[in-house]
Amino acid sequence: MLSFFKKKSSESEVPMDLNQIEEIGEDALLSSLGYKDTLDLRETIYDCLRRIRDPEKPCTLEDLNVVYEEGIFVLPPTKSNVYCVRVEFNPTVPHCSLATLIGLCIRIQIERSLPHNIKLEIYIKKGAHSTEDENLE
Repeated sequence: MLSFFKKKSSESEVPMDLNQIEEIGEDALLSSLGYKDTLDLRETIYDCLRRIRDPEKPCTLEDLNVVYEEGIFVLPPTKSNVYCVRVEFNPTVPHCSLATLIGLCIRIQIERSLPHNIKLEIYIKKGAHSTEDENLE
């Protein structure tokens, strides 16, 4: 699976001491990024995804239940203190030909909305797409 990291846009920010973050824990890391807790980060990500328009229909992904708050998982940070966020989405129909485009739209929206490094994993909900079993052989 490919994973992309967003580059920091501001070079004037003071780099954080990684050893110091390991000592003070995840709560301090989230606080330094501007979030109260993982639920706050999850809600922030959902707020930026809910406005994405469906490529075929005149509705948002939230209106069509393609993205939903329960499908966003904030995993513990990596050893280099980068949070991993897994986003699961549900295509509108099992044979949706634009599922990859929707996944790409989700990735781009998150990368453009969050000002810090984050590892993203975008998945189609298990059992929601007809091509799910193609790569298992």
